[in-house]
Amino acid sequence: MGLSLGGILISLGIVFGDIGTSPLYVIRAIIAGRDVIEPDFIFGALSCIFWTLTFQTTIKYISITLNADNKGEGGIFALFALIRRRYKWVYLLAVIGGSTLLADGIITPAITITSAVEGLNINYPDLPVIPIALIIIFLLFILQQFGTKFLGNSFGPMMIIWFLMLGTLGIVQVLQYPGILNALNPYYVFRFFSYPGSFILLGAVFLCTTGAEALYSDIGHCGAKNIRISWIFVKVTLILNYMGQGAWILKNQDLVNSSINPFYAIVPSFFIIPSVIIATIAAIIASQALITGTFTLISEAISLNFWPRVKKNYPTLIKGQVYVPSINWFLCIACSFVILFFKESANMEAAYGLSITITMLMTTLMLAFYLRTRHTNPILIGLMLLLFLTIEGSFLIANLNKFYNGGWFTVFIAAIYSIVMYTWFNARKMRNMFLIFVRLNNYIQVLKDLCHDESVPKFASNLVYISRANNKSDIESSIMYSILNKHPKRADRYWFLHIDIGDEPYTLEYEITQFVPDTIIKVDFYLGFKVEPKINLYFRQVVHEMLENKEIELTSKYESLKKHNIAGEFQFVIIDRIPNYDFDFSVHDNFIVKLYQILRLLGTSEIKTFGLDNSNILIEKVPLVPEDLSHSNLEMHRRNAPTSHVN
Repeated sequence: MGLSLGGILISLGIVFGDIGTSPLYVIRAIIAGRDVIEPDFIFGALSCIFWTLTFQTTIKYISITLNADNKGEGGIFALFALIRRRYKWVYLLAVIGGSTLLADGIITPAITITSAVEGLNINYPDLPVIPIALIIIFLLFILQQFGTKFLGNSFGPMMIIWFLMLGTLGIVQVLQYPGILNALNPYYVFRFFSYPGSFILLGAVFLCTTGAEALYSDIGHCGAKNIRISWIFVKVTLILNYMGQGAWILKNQDLVNSSINPFYAIVPSFFIIPSVIIATIAAIIASQALITGTFTLISEAISLNFWPRVKKNYPTLIKGQVYVPSINWFLCIACSFVILFFKESANMEAAYGLSITITMLMTTLMLAFYLRTRHTNPILIGLMLLLFLTIEGSFLIANLNKFYNGGWFTVFIAAIYSIVMYTWFNARKMRNMFLIFVRLNNYIQVLKDLCHDESVPKFASNLVYISRANNKSDIESSIMYSILNKHPKRADRYWFLHIDIGDEPYTLEYEITQFVPDTIIKVDFYLGFKVEPKINLYFRQVVHEMLENKEIELTSKYESLKKHNIAGEFQFVIIDRIPNYDFDFSVHDNFIVKLYQILRLLGTSEIKTFGLDNSNILIEKVPLVPEDLSHSNLEMHRRNAPTSHVN
């Protein structure tokens, strides 16, 4: 997407929700538990926030990472797709980074919505916040199944109001205490670390940039130029608000206590209710963007073989908008648990930040590999690694202190995601190792003979198999076994469909190879990792175009049907490859295989994934046996025949 006013508006509505709602809780998290707040401490904290936003968000993401787009798409899985063929083991970084990013999607809606609603306690101290937050969360997740187009149209204008409110509230306080702007001096960063426990407080400072990863993930929706221009406005309003909160604290040190949120403290009393409403809407928008991003991540993970196939819906015609019911309700339950377990946003802050720090570290490492593939000067890559690994490593160490205070929750969720991704990815690799491929050309004659052998009952007019052979000339031996040995399947036409998920996001192409015209046909579909594999739909299009080009003749060969010009039927055969437990797996591989079988039960079948018609499908189970397992160590022991004794 090129630079445009509309693109900038979309960027404000989609990209900056998470980072834009951070002022609700960052300053409060920094000053929590401090009885005495000295000016240099506040100056140091604000300086840390400013330079964190500058280095992490502006330099790393806005200036560098946004350049690592995959045909206009971004995010950790898009970055993985760019480098996976050159660095085979880099999938581990994608698994860890993707898992921690998904785990962050559980805590963000809970903390942002709860923080916003807590503003009501200023005017209504006895008002219960938890039920209100739970109702908002529940309604938000219910709405997902209907699509969010009606919400999305208002995201941009609403976030402009939010950011203008942030800037206005902040500048009013800054004008009353202009000396607060001295905090922009990096000298105060070093002064900050002179205070006891200040290094641990980096975990609270880090909360100001947790939404930076979303900037990279949403390139495809908004375009890099629009994000960069929008960030200028967003950063100015954020810094003004943080400075305004700091100014208020220094002017009202006697009022500061654990129950005061500096964000709402700088709001005039007459504007409290409107500010809570605006903050709640901004929190909902931030949560919505993150939920949508989670659906997109899972969809990409499925295409890249990181996640089991699960049901996906498309509630709107908006490109790329997908709804994953199982993930939606998992997020709903998990977010509700977070609110009920932690009860206050101040307690949630202890759990927030640890997982996303790990995501940023993984992005930094993968970005270095990407720059290497682009022949960037190794010295520059080394300097980049030194800078950001130092910054992010420091944040990680500081955030590790949160583990026992609630950070364990997101680590636990990330571990579950990681185990699923690691298992699924490696199980698919293992399964492919067990596949035996043969040259299709070697079977041309026998297939032609079978077509014309009327002594064999016709199985179908058109017999369709889905093949995993990347080489156009190859086919799985199990498919040939199914056609020729298991139960000879005579057909007028044999189709072999192959799906190749590529490194680019939106590829949608196909190629036809006719080994025998109108008899033995292979169709290779080349799909991007963001394209849904609607194979039944695509196959219908291929057949229609071949008919128009007179490459095939589909009229049934049964005489009674042929004279009425009735087309022959299509029969799909799905080869369900199951593990052979006679094989001596290692402890690691045995764990992978068994967990893979469980995960398969939780996912959807190839039939649903490819949109196939259940009425014309035959499923055949085939054990996975490696080629070198056909000969065991069993040996024949020959003995002489016993001699008979005649009396």
